[in-house]
Amino acid sequence: MSVDLDRNVVLRGEAELVERAGRLFLARGDFACAAKDMNTWALPGFREWIVAERRRTGPMQTAHKLYSPEALADEESERRLVELANAGARVRIHPTPLPHETIIVDWKIAILAGPPEQGVREYTVVRSPGVVKGVVSLFRATWETASGLADFRRDRPPALTEESRRILRLLGGGLKDEAAARRLGMPLPTYRRRVAEILTLLGADSRFQAGLRAQEYGLIG
Repeated sequence: MSVDLDRNVVLRGEAELVERAGRLFLARGDFACAAKDMNTWALPGFREWIVAERRRTGPMQTAHKLYSPEALADEESERRLVELANAGARVRIHPTPLPHETIIVDWKIAILAGPPEQGVREYTVVRSPGVVKGVVSLFRATWETASGLADFRRDRPPALTEESRRILRLLGGGLKDEAAARRLGMPLPTYRRRVAEILTLLGADSRFQAGLRAQEYGLIG
């Protein structure tokens, strides 16, 4: 039996993953990701670099994002998922927790995340065709039993913070932006950004439509 270290490599911690395998995240082909939530592959400081490089080199062909319902547990995570879908990613939610947190690059390379041990995770970069084929088969089988993001969210109110609910109530009261921002004690640009984020979460094209949807979901009294 031989071990080819150039094909399958175990990396310890996110810093080593970024250093040794970071370029894989810039694949121009298909890119698939399975994760429990939006923090599984957080890679602090690395996400911003990926976004900048994508702008410079161009987007991947197709992105498949598969998550557990935990990915919609808070407002920020849910909004990021919606923004991903609006940007063209194919996002699905599987009803049960995903046991295998995985990235697949162009269906040829897999990165498998191990469980945290003393706060550090190991990541196995797999290039062996037979193993990758098995990982891809498992991903595709799980993908087929998952729900599209829009379908999963259709009858489910977004996880808005109390601040967002206050903003919705102020919008419903007809206050101008300047007055509403003063009442909340936040800068006007911040208030307008927060309004835009809430509209994204509610799938609304206007503030009036956002108010209607908020009432439908029972988010404001």
